[in-house]
Amino acid sequence: MNIVSTTIPDVMILEPRVFGDDRGFFFESFNERNWRELTGLDVCFVQHNHSRSAGNVLRGLHYQIQQPQGKLVRVICGEVFDVAVDIRKSSPTFGRWFGTLLSAENKRQMWVPAGFAHGFCVTSDYAEFLYLTTDYWAPEYERCIAWNDPDLAISWPLTAEPVISAKDQHGCRFRDADLFP
Repeated sequence: MNIVSTTIPDVMILEPRVFGDDRGFFFESFNERNWRELTGLDVCFVQHNHSRSAGNVLRGLHYQIQQPQGKLVRVICGEVFDVAVDIRKSSPTFGRWFGTLLSAENKRQMWVPAGFAHGFCVTSDYAEFLYLTTDYWAPEYERCIAWNDPDLAISWPLTAEPVISAKDQHGCRFRDADLFP
């Protein structure tokens, strides 16, 4: 596995070592020992989630203000533009975002630490998205920042108006959001 640095040091891209031949391919999507050695992080994943979304669906920007979740995310079908926003007021990268394409083809994963808002938009006909979380989903603590907040100015690669859930349509402005210290 190879770790790729990003413009936000706590957010990492993981590139697996893929073994392929004319039959197909194999790779380890997670190995705890290698994870610890390469990232220096000792995390415990307690929940594995799987979502499927149609093309042009945009989900996010989500986080939990209590029971914050670190997320290791990847795509197994299709392609998404995945975004992490640093919402830790004490961080030198507070208010900055990082985005990258994750796809079944590139097999990359992104580590989104606790203290970040997370979202993605589907850039293929559909996508299946897997993510491991470091804490359990707690709907009472879930928050949403507007995906199109002008203060964040995320450059989503949209070709049309995105399809958004009712919850995400009511996301708050970044400046009004509950944030981490």
